[in-house]
Amino acid sequence: MRVFVALIFLCFNVLPALAVNPDEVLSDPALEARARALSVNLRCLVCQNQSIDDSDAELAKDLRVLVRERLVAGDSDVAVIDYIVARYGEYVLLKPRLGAHTIVLWLSPFVLLFIGIASLIIWQRRRPQMAGEALSTEEESALEDILKDR
Repeated sequence: MRVFVALIFLCFNVLPALAVNPDEVLSDPALEARARALSVNLRCLVCQNQSIDDSDAELAKDLRVLVRERLVAGDSDVAVIDYIVARYGEYVLLKPRLGAHTIVLWLSPFVLLFIGIASLIIWQRRRPQMAGEALSTEEESALEDILKDR
């Protein structure tokens, strides 16, 4: 019974599988935590939509090792990220930086939302109004005649 309960617990207590190999882990827990925090925000250039922390690709392993080497060398988090970006380009960041070359990327959702709302307002105003005027007496009598014929 205990084994069954333990198996059920393990099935529902699944943690995300990280691709960090034991030989990559730093002995200093503080540096390792910083390395993990940095590698979660760096894109695997082979997998493209995975962080290097989650990827099993060789390039992701090389990037993880590089991040750890830079941290051991005494670089700050910002310096490590800047080094990786200088070497591999802005695409290596999972969350792009706000800059002159990415302003369109950051503003486009708001611009599209504004265009959509403006289009709905214009469409609503130009749409013919259905509610309206009461029938004249002649129209009412013609309608009554039509209904009587049925």
